[in-house]
Parts: sequence; structure tokens; C-alpha cells
Amino acid sequence: MRHFQRATRGKSARMSAYRYSAIALLLIAASGCASSQSSSPNLDLRAEEVGTTVAQATAKGLRGAERVGFILDKMTTAEKLGQLNQMAGGRQIALNSRITDAERDRVRTGGVGSYLHVAGAEFLGDLQHVAVEDSRNGIPLLFAMDVVHGYRTIFPVPLGIAATFDVDDAELAARVAAVEASAAGLHWTFAPMVDIARDARWGRIVEGAGEEPFFGSAMARAQVHGYQGEDLKRPDTIIATAKHFGAYGAGTGGRDYDSADISERTLMDVYLPPFRAAAEEGAASFMVAFNDIGGVPTTANKALVNGLLRGQWDYDGLIVSDWNSVPELLNHGVAETRSEAGALALVASVDMEMTSGIYAADMLEAVEASPALEAALDAATKRVLMAKDRLGLFDAPYAYHDPAREAAAMLTPDHRAAARHVAERSMVLLRNDAGMLPLKPQPGKVAVIGALAGDARSMIGSWKAQGREEDVVTVVEALRKRLGEEFVVYEPGAGTRDVADPAAIAKAVTAAEAADVVLLITGEDYNMSGEARSRSDIGLPAPQKALAEAILATGKPVVTVLMTGRPLDISPLDSDDASILLAWFPGVEAGPAIINVLFGDAVPAGRLPASFPRRTGQSPYFIGHNPTGRPADVDLSKDSARYMDIPITPAYAFGHGLSYATFEYTNLRLSSDTLAPSDTVSIGVDITNTSITNADEVVQLYTRDPVAQVARPQQELRGFARVHIDAGKTKHVTFTLRPEQFAYFAPSARFEADAGRIDFAIGAGAADIRLAGSFQVTGHVIADGPAAAIATSVSISEE
Repeated sequence: MRHFQRATRGKSARMSAYRYSAIALLLIAASGCASSQSSSPNLDLRAEEVGTTVAQATAKGLRGAERVGFILDKMTTAEKLGQLNQMAGGRQIALNSRITDAERDRVRTGGVGSYLHVAGAEFLGDLQHVAVEDSRNGIPLLFAMDVVHGYRTIFPVPLGIAATFDVDDAELAARVAAVEASAAGLHWTFAPMVDIARDARWGRIVEGAGEEPFFGSAMARAQVHGYQGEDLKRPDTIIATAKHFGAYGAGTGGRDYDSADISERTLMDVYLPPFRAAAEEGAASFMVAFNDIGGVPTTANKALVNGLLRGQWDYDGLIVSDWNSVPELLNHGVAETRSEAGALALVASVDMEMTSGIYAADMLEAVEASPALEAALDAATKRVLMAKDRLGLFDAPYAYHDPAREAAAMLTPDHRAAARHVAERSMVLLRNDAGMLPLKPQPGKVAVIGALAGDARSMIGSWKAQGREEDVVTVVEALRKRLGEEFVVYEPGAGTRDVADPAAIAKAVTAAEAADVVLLITGEDYNMSGEARSRSDIGLPAPQKALAEAILATGKPVVTVLMTGRPLDISPLDSDDASILLAWFPGVEAGPAIINVLFGDAVPAGRLPASFPRRTGQSPYFIGHNPTGRPADVDLSKDSARYMDIPITPAYAFGHGLSYATFEYTNLRLSSDTLAPSDTVSIGVDITNTSITNADEVVQLYTRDPVAQVARPQQELRGFARVHIDAGKTKHVTFTLRPEQFAYFAPSARFEADAGRIDFAIGAGAADIRLAGSFQVTGHVIADGPAAAIATSVSISEE
């Protein structure tokens, strides 16, 4: 293995720094036994001067914070600033392309602490060798990449993973990603994105878990644990990054990077809980948001980052800027020079600056002239070094650089099976009015219509890391394999961007009319959602709309498969007899997963993590809306908080999803009608599968505080469980709650839960409530954090 070869590499050229230091120290110790007392100080000085700084610390038996402290004391100001410097070692489409001889010299002089857009066990092992053995301090580099929903084995996009409504699935996807990424030499991913996203116009809604803060907190915990495991010193783990700390998902008008003009209460109760959950789960890194909150850019928000995250939450992990966000403080208008921008970020507790080089290139003079900046620099450098220590890099710097392990880890059969499993479970059956699904085993001739059916690139979505189109099994390929070439005809009909070609649509219509069943694969392509992909209109792209209308007008039996990275206005598809399966961008196993669900080999049980508005103008729509003084009323003769031209409900609400099975909710149980401040209350329900199909049901618990010091949301999720129930069987599901889970950010600037009634409801979705009740909280409670960040205990038992 390559990292074993490293230990002996220097025999022909030079002895490695580690071995030289160890041998020299032994020789010094031996000679010291025969030396006079007066010569000892000189011998100790020689011991400290031999080898790299890291080698000296390790030879002294120092570990953890003590070793980091020793290294920090030996570093120059320029070297400390270098540790805070993360450079782009390439581009997303050309990894490693910027690692030149000049970059290697930068490493040798201690001018860089991390690289992103790099990969490859052997290549990065060589670069690590330069840092560890050719630099004065011997501090290893951190190698990073946006590994968002898989490295080589690509899972569904994160919004799709969230739609599984299963934290085990979210953790599994992150775990596979960590295994592959770490084998490729990476230590650090910029994921998960845990921003709450309530506006479907925002392109980055695809990267998160949707609109609901309790749900987002659960998914944050699962993904952090998947990436980091139980011990970051294991070489198959990577550092997770909770991003983008602040209120990035609250940009005005759903525009990426735009200002978030929100109340402190909304920040505390809605946008920050997933970050609190990630911090409590041990996320080793946070990334600050690009945008500002009320005029204060998060990159320079000392009160939020250093005060709340560092101070109140006691977070000691590494905080990194987003790409170029420190020099962009000049664009925000809060700094006049690069040095001023760097100082604002450093004092705010942004430890590592991504890509601009502003800390290393512009801050030396300012730091040396300011004791406050010098203290901030020392604290930031210590946190960067501690991140490297937590990964075990000071003791095993080449543990991530074994080419044989890399070759064996990628796209294994087990990883493909995991990706297919999660993809099947991510799919949401939006409607099935005519019962067309599942399809018959032999449906006759099937026409597959839509360019997305054969678009391998779109099936792996945005942020594909090292995913490759040739790894993807498309819908067309999977269906042909299942039914045989002679039973499947494929006509693209129209793409997503170019003006629709009437001749191509006519050809698709002809194919549909000649078929027994039509599969219409429609929606967005991969590049219509993601970073800088906000849309003013979330309707179907014009060519897709034209194609869909033509195919639906044939009167043939049509099953629609919707591919998208965001909630869409799908009104052209949404007829009373429609069958619509939401597939998201499902990953490398897209085709088999979609076909398995369509034919009933896998029974759909995915749920919406974000509501689907009826029109773009209804966005943002979310369940956690306050009632207002004039709650929305279906009666248009009443003046209420609604649009007059559409119903008051969304097309499909948070938590919605149908099944091929049917379930009955009975026997609502409440452990007590009261909940004391130091007690818990349990809410139980029986779920019976009343069909002949084994299937999963997603049981959801919603609560509301009807009378409080401030207006409270009409619905808040406080528990969910995806439960497999065989046909005819019953399972008992019980949620256990604490009074702190009803706390909110009160006028006192504390999290408080009031004495009084709490209403609750259990169902299969926010708009599909089956049972309801209430209980009384008997005393006032002060909580130490946001309620949505607190996990709910769930127990499931057989009948």
C-alpha cells in the first residue's frame, strides 16, 4: 500500500522527517546520559530543532490539543495565515488542474492549509508528501470537495433523499459517499446543506431537506453521522460541513445570494434549528452563508457566528467561508479594502477562507499591528489544526492515500444496490386516481415519451462529484431490459430548453397513439435547479409543457414520471384521472428504481419534504404559516389571507404521498392529559395495512400551540416514522414528547414554552390528518435551544 511505501521512500534520497527526528532524538538522549549537567540545555535545544515541527511534537509524546499548542507556538504569523488559506486545486470539471509546481512551492513554504476541487488517492498522496516531509512544519493538508449526494455512486439529489422520510436512508447515502470519497484521498465534504427552503423558486432547494425545521434537523443529524461515523480517525470517514450557516434559504424572492430580511424569531425558530442539531451531532465543520441578514453579511456577522455559534452553542469546530465570500464583503459595502474584509471575517470567527487567498495575501501587516487580530488568528489556526488532528492526520497523514483501496471502493455492487434502494424509497406517488399503477407485468406495447427518459446526465442531478453518465441506467434502458426491445418504443419528443419542434412532437404523438400504455417522462433537466439556478417561473419548461399537452390529448392511458429538483407548478399534468410519480433526479440507478416502482416491485411511500404550490405566485408556500388575524377561508365572500384566483391549499402539501396499499389509523392513545415541566407525554396510534400489499406507511405527528405570547404556526411537525407493515397486519407507533419541544423564541429573547393547551394531530401527511387530540402543559418552561432541534423518541411494536 502506498502509505506504507512512504515510510521507506527516503532511503535512496533522504531519510523521512519522522524517522530522522526519532533517530536523532534517540542519539541525543543516549549522548545526554554521558554529558555534564551544564550541557543539557543545548541538547534539548537540538532536540527541538530536528525534523519538522509536527515530528518534534510527536516525538515528545504530545497528542491532541497539547500537540496542536506546541505546533502553534512554533509557527510564524505568515504560516498561521497559510493554514487558514484554502485554494482551488482545480475546477469541478478539471480536478487537480491547478496543482502546478508553483502550488507545490506554496505548500513547501506553508502558504496553504487546504485544497478543494482535488481528488485521487495517489495524486493527493504525492501532494500530501510535499506538505508533510518538505515543509518546515510538516502540517498535513486537508483535501475537500462538494460530495453532496454521492462521490462516484450517485444517490438521488438531497431533496429526493429527504423524501424517503427515513433518517436511515439519509445516513446510508452519506456513509457510502464517505467510503468512496475518503478512498479517493478526500478528508472533507461541503455537505450536508441544512438550509430551510420554503420558496420553490430558489434553485438550491434541491440540496436540502425542504421547508420544515424539525424534519430538517432530523435529516441534518443523520447525514452528519453518515459522513463522520463514530470516530473521525477512521480512514473511511470524512468531515461533514453544515452549510450555509445563517439564513441562506430565506433570500428575497427566492433569488440565490439575496438578502434575508427576516425577524430574529424566524431566524431562531425556523432557520437555525437544523444547524443546532448538526452541531449537537458533532459536525466538525460549518460553512457561513453568502448572503446578509438584515444588512449584516453572515461572513462578517460576529454576533451570529462568534457570539451565538461559538459562544452560546459552544461550537469549537472549523468554520469555513463560502467560495470568495470574504472579498465579496466589499460588494456588500461593509469593507473598503481586502484587508478590512479579511479582518471582519477573522474576527467573526471564520477560520478558513475559500479560494481568494485574502487571509494569506492581504492580512499579514494588519495582524502584526493588532493584538486582537493576532488573538483571532491564533484561535482560528488552532481550530484548523484540531480538525486535522481529529482526522488523525498528524499520526497517519497517508491513511487516505491507498490507490488499491480507491480502486476497490468505487461503484461496487453493494453501493449500486444502496443507491437503487434509496432511489425507490424516495419516489412520491402524487396521485393515482384511475389506479393505473402499478402497471401490469405484461402491459403490452409501451411508448416512452420525453427526452429526460434517456438523459443520463440529468438523472444524476447537480453536484455530481465524480458521477459519470456512463454509470447511469436510464429509464429507457431499464424498461427495454424488463420487457424486451420489441415492446418498447422511445420518442424524445422535446427537450427542456430548445423551442419545441412540432415534427418531433408529432412523432411522439404517433408513437403514443400506437401504444397500449404511455410513460411520459417530463420535468426539469439537472441544470435548471442548483446553485445560481433560481427561476421566476416554476412551471414546466415550455417545450415540456407543449409535449405533455400533446400526449395527454391523445386520450391514451398515460403514466407521468416527473423529474425535478424542486416543487413545480404541474397544473398541465394534474387532471382528475392522472397517475403521477415524482422521481426527482434519482441517481445512477434511476432507471431500475423508477421501473421497479411503476411495476410494483417496490411500493412507493416517499413523502414531500416541500409543498408543491399550485402556481408560481403561491410560492413561498409552507405548512408553518401563522394563522393571521383573518385566516385563509375557502369562502371568497370573506376577506381573508388568500389569493382570490386559486384555492387556499397547495397542489400537494408537505408530507403528501400515496401508496399502492391502504392504511387505517385507530386506537389513539395519550399517556396523560397533562404534561408537567419535567415530564414527558406519549402519543400512540395503531396503523393497520388494510390491503393485500405489503408496504410502508409514513406516520406523521403535528402539533400546534393555539394560545401563546406570540402567534404560533398552524402546523409544526414533531415526529415521523416510516413503518413497514405487511398486508393485514397492525403496528403500534408511539411518539414521546418533552415540554421543551413546544418552546419558541419569546419576547424575552429566551426559548419559552407556555402553560396551556397543545393540540396534536396524526396522519399520513399535513393535509391527510386521521386522528387528533390535545393535552395541557401545566407549567412554564425555559428551554436551552430551539424546539425544532430536539429529536422525538419513537417506538414501533408489532400487534
